[in-house]
Amino acid sequence: MENRSHALMTGFFTIALLIAAVLFGMWFNRDQIERVPYLVSTTLSVPGLNPQAAVRYRGLDVGKVDVIDFDPRVAGQILVHLSVNPDTPITTTTYAKLGYQGVTGIAYVQLDDDEVGAPLLATSSSKPAQITLRPSLLDELETRGQVILDQAEQMTRNLNQLLSPANQKTMLAAFEDVSRSAKQFGLIEQRLGPTLEQLPALTAQAQQSLQAFQRFSQDASRLSNNWNALGTRLQVPGGPIDRVVGTIDRVGVSVEAVAGDIELETLPHVIQLTDEMRSSMRVLRNTMNGLNERPQSILFGAPGVPPGPGEAGFVAPTQQGSP
Repeated sequence: MENRSHALMTGFFTIALLIAAVLFGMWFNRDQIERVPYLVSTTLSVPGLNPQAAVRYRGLDVGKVDVIDFDPRVAGQILVHLSVNPDTPITTTTYAKLGYQGVTGIAYVQLDDDEVGAPLLATSSSKPAQITLRPSLLDELETRGQVILDQAEQMTRNLNQLLSPANQKTMLAAFEDVSRSAKQFGLIEQRLGPTLEQLPALTAQAQQSLQAFQRFSQDASRLSNNWNALGTRLQVPGGPIDRVVGTIDRVGVSVEAVAGDIELETLPHVIQLTDEMRSSMRVLRNTMNGLNERPQSILFGAPGVPPGPGEAGFVAPTQQGSP
């Protein structure tokens, strides 16, 4: 009987010791930090976020999630109550996002700030300040993934339309046309073969023609230089033309003197002869003046007089600028 009572007392003592150890552990591990409340309200989904989840500010643990419930005043809106260390620099530009730990899918609240130095966000237990929850990476991927899927579907429809039987026939016909054009291009190359073989001979003939033209240009240049030299020699002061003109002038003076004497001593028919001689001397002087102005007329003759009205080869002038 004493052994049984001794075993019972030992059992009660062991149970009491375990309960005391658990209570001591709970008391020792209790959170003794006083935190300030914040509130995150959102209409986005919060998958993987549970109470007691961590709250991090730019990667540092600054608090935890207390409660997650629905907003009784706005249907469909979720309220996430946060407890954050009082020294955390939460400002008016601070926002929240959901982060995920590895492949476990456990979510936590990630706090970040758009700018540095913004005013601090005041909060109290009676009226917690609200922090905006922005879409997480998964939310953005979901939204953009839907857009990408829509575009892929539209692309598939366009591709199916492009590869329709009618378009396939059109593309095959186009390929056949390209094939025929390639064959015709090969025939053109064959036809151009003889012409290409004659190109060296044509090039040699062109070079010979060019050399002949150069020789002709050089001969013409020498002829022009000689003709200019001849004209210069004829027109120099005291040259042949000036001497002939001077001789004609002296002969004219002598003839005029003789004509004056004869006019006083001879009969009127002598006066008529003198007038004809004067006319001849004027014509001769005009001829010498023409030679002085156009010495090339010695070789090529005087320029022809254009035919007048009624003569062969006459062309009536046309009025320029008529409308």
